[in-house]
Amino acid sequence: MSRPRRGRLKVFLSYAAGAGKTYRMLEEAQQLKEKGVDIVVGYFEPHGRKDTIDKTEGLEIIPRRKMEYRGSTFEEMDTEAILRRAPQVCAVDEFPHTNVPGSERAKRWEDVMVLLDSGIDIMTTMNLQHLDSLNDQIWQISGVRVRETLPDWVIKQADEVVMVDVTPEALMNRLRRGVVYESEKATRALENFFKEQTLTALRELALRQAAHEVQVRQEDQRPADRILIHLTDEPTTAMLLRRGRRVADYLRAECFAICVIPGGDLSDLPPSQRQSIERHLNFARHLHIETRILDGQSPAQTLVDFAHRHQITQIFLTRARSRRRHLLPRNSLVSQVLRLAQDIQITVVAERKRRIS
Repeated sequence: MSRPRRGRLKVFLSYAAGAGKTYRMLEEAQQLKEKGVDIVVGYFEPHGRKDTIDKTEGLEIIPRRKMEYRGSTFEEMDTEAILRRAPQVCAVDEFPHTNVPGSERAKRWEDVMVLLDSGIDIMTTMNLQHLDSLNDQIWQISGVRVRETLPDWVIKQADEVVMVDVTPEALMNRLRRGVVYESEKATRALENFFKEQTLTALRELALRQAAHEVQVRQEDQRPADRILIHLTDEPTTAMLLRRGRRVADYLRAECFAICVIPGGDLSDLPPSQRQSIERHLNFARHLHIETRILDGQSPAQTLVDFAHRHQITQIFLTRARSRRRHLLPRNSLVSQVLRLAQDIQITVVAERKRRIS
C-alpha cells in the first residue's frame, strides 16, 4: 500500500497579535468550503474577537481534547480526532503553541507535521517573534524574551507563506478600540510590547522575512557556502547558533556546529560544563545544524583543520569576555583562528545587549 502524498502547508505570518492572521485564515476556509472542499477547523483561539468568531459560522470545528494537569483542566487540539475525520484541509490556529505536559507531542507544530504526513493540507497562523533564529533580535527590539519558539526549518517546510500586514498605527487603533484585547489588557499592551517604535521595527523584520521566504521558494540552487559555528559551554553559544543558522538560511548554506574537547569525550568534562555543552548540542540539532565533537588540544587549529577539509567559507565565533573589550589578546581563540584561517571569512559575534529607550 502506497503512502499518501504529504499535505501542503500554508502559514499566515504577521509581526504582532491582532494583525488579522486568524481572520484571514478563516476567510480562506470559508471560500474553500463554498468551492466544495472538505475543510475543518482543527483548533481556533477566539480571544473574544467577535469579527473573527463570526468567521467560523458554518465551518465544522473538531472538538478540543480535555487534559488534566496539576489539578487543572486544559484544552488542546485533538490530533487523533482530526486524523480519524481525515478532511482535505484543516485550519490550525497558533502554530508555535506548547502543548500541556503529558500530550503525545510537545508542540502544536509537531502535531501539524503528523497531519501533513497523513496527507491533510494545513493552514496555520503565527507571529514572527516565535522564530528561533530571531529570538535575540526580538528581545533587543521589544525587551521580551519569547520562550515559545519553533525552529526555522519548520517554516522552510511551508509551501506558501502569506504576510498579513497592517500598519502599526492601525494596529494600535484596534487595541484602543478593544478589538484585540479587553480594555485592561489592551492598556498594558500599549504601555509595553505595543509601542509604535517596537511595532515598526517588528513589522520591518517581518516584511524582510516574508520577502526572504518568497525568494527561497523561487530559487533552485545548491548551497555554495558552508558555515562552521564554534560550540562551547558559554551561555553566548545559543545566541551564536541562532545567528549562524539565520545567516545559513539566507545564504542557503550548509551549517556545522563544532565542539572541540581534548580526548573527544564529553564524559571527561566536569558535570556543569558537560551539561551546558549537551544543551547547546541539542539546541543545534533542534535548529537542524549538523553537530560534531572533535578531539583536539588546540581548539583553533582543530577548527581550522576541519574548515579546510570541509571547504568551510565562514567561521562564526564569539569573543571571550574581557575587561578591555577593545583589545584582542594575541593568544585568544579569535586571534589564533584569524592567523590560521586567512583564506576563510571569520565572523566574530558580540553578545547582544538590549538598548533601553
